[in-house]
Parts: sequence; C-alpha cells; structure tokens
Amino acid sequence: MNPVKRLLVATDLSAPARHAADRAALVAREVGASLDLFHVANVTAVEKLRLLIADVPAETGQRVLDAAREEMRELAANMLKQHGIAAGVQVASGPVLAEIIGHADTISADLLVLGARGSSFMRHLLVGSTAERMVRKTRWPMLVAKQPPHEPYRTLLVPVDFSPFSLRALRNAQAVAPGADVVLLHAFEVPFESKLRFAGIEDELLARYRIAARQEALGKLRELRDEVGLPPERTRLIVLHGDASRNIIEQEQEQDCDLIVMGKHGESVLEDLLLGSVTKHVLAESQGDVLVSV
Repeated sequence: MNPVKRLLVATDLSAPARHAADRAALVAREVGASLDLFHVANVTAVEKLRLLIADVPAETGQRVLDAAREEMRELAANMLKQHGIAAGVQVASGPVLAEIIGHADTISADLLVLGARGSSFMRHLLVGSTAERMVRKTRWPMLVAKQPPHEPYRTLLVPVDFSPFSLRALRNAQAVAPGADVVLLHAFEVPFESKLRFAGIEDELLARYRIAARQEALGKLRELRDEVGLPPERTRLIVLHGDASRNIIEQEQEQDCDLIVMGKHGESVLEDLLLGSVTKHVLAESQGDVLVSV
C-alpha cells in the first residue's frame, strides 16, 4: 500500500459511526493525511412515505438533507476542536454502497473508514450490514472501527497464511499505524488429520509433523518480517496449531492488540469470489478494530 494521503469516513451519524470518525482523525493526524466525511441521507424512505400518506409535505426530503448537512457540519466542527483535523463534508442521497464507492473514486481515497454496529450479541448483525457489504465490494483497504479511540494504535495483530494477500496486509498495517508494534500470527492445521488418525497414523508421527510445520512457519515469518523491514525488537512471531478463526480471536486478547489487519481473502481460489470465511468471522467476533486489506 502506498502512503495514506486521504481518508474517507462513511458515516450514518450513529454513535458507532462517530467513533469511526474519531479513529480516522487519529490516523489522519499520525500519518499526515487529509480527511473527508461522507453521509448518504435516506431520502428514499421519505419518498415512499409520501406515496402512502398524501399529507407528507413535498419538501420533507429536502429537510432530511438539510438536517443531515447540519449534523455533518457539527461533527466536522467537533473533530476540528478535539483532534485539530479540518475535515471535508459531503452529503448525498441514493443507494448507500453505490454512493460511497462513487465518492471514494471521485476523491481518490486511499482508505475507507466505517463504524461497526452494536456490541455483544448485536455484533452478529454486522454480517449483512453496510460494513460487510462494503468489504465485499470495496477496492480500497477498509478500516472497521468498533471501539471509541483514546490513542493511536499501539499493537497490531496481522494473521498471515503466506499468500500474496499476507504481504499486502502487512504493508497496509505499516501505512495506517507506522508507530505500532506488530504481532505476526500464523495458524496451521495438519491436512486430513482426522482421516490420518482413522487410518492408524500414530500420534507421535502427527506430533513430529506439527513440530516441523511450526519451524517452517517461523522461518517464513522471519523472512516476511525482514522483507517489510519490521524491527525484530518490536515484532512478535507466533505460530499456533488449530483453527485460524479461533486463534486470531484468542490472540487479539492475549497479546492486547487494538487492531487486527488481514486480507479480504485467504489462499483458496474459491474465496476470491466471496468474503473469506476467516475474515468474515473476525469482523463479527473481534473486540477491537479490523483493517481489511485488498
């Protein structure tokens, strides 16, 4: 990823979206980038209401747009006061995803920032929400902010599978949080382990395979670390056996990471057609923010 020069925050003006705007301001200040706020007003709902109820004033849609512009100006003023970042403001109406993607193209955004809706059991509503649908369609790295920010990112968790997406994710991590420590994580499983056990393969042989696989992965992690120029004293290398999704969520907490950076897809060719299952799981289950690399 090239240096981040322009961030675009797509906001619905909810509380989680305001957290996303605050996070974007911290990132913009740290990397020296400009920041734009973008809101798509739901004028379509007003027009449908007018078809059902005759006395809804014709100017109601315009009032919705005016109210949204006023809220956006207030949000920009608060960001200038709190973070010293002067943000551009734009309000549009129309299909949400198409408007966001079109505006990102227009301003040549380098990074999209959105808020994740809800917490605890509500996190599962992220699946199918604007955030996940944007991840499926976006051509830009996308930061999904989940927590109110208090400081720049300090520790990044970067899960890698050694596919080309791994290097890209790591470079995106450096571009967004150049001052952070990095935890490089690789999770592996023994191919067809259950079938091998059923076929009578001894546990000792499987254990030897795991040891060899772990050593090979550590070597690859060191190569990846050195290729992107990460300082060894600020980089942790972790190789774990087991399910990738579970290990990522566990290590987020154990390593006290405040941002997970991962590719949109895994190494499977099939996953090029959809949002990777591991990425989808992490988006739904992580406690902290997630940067999805493309």
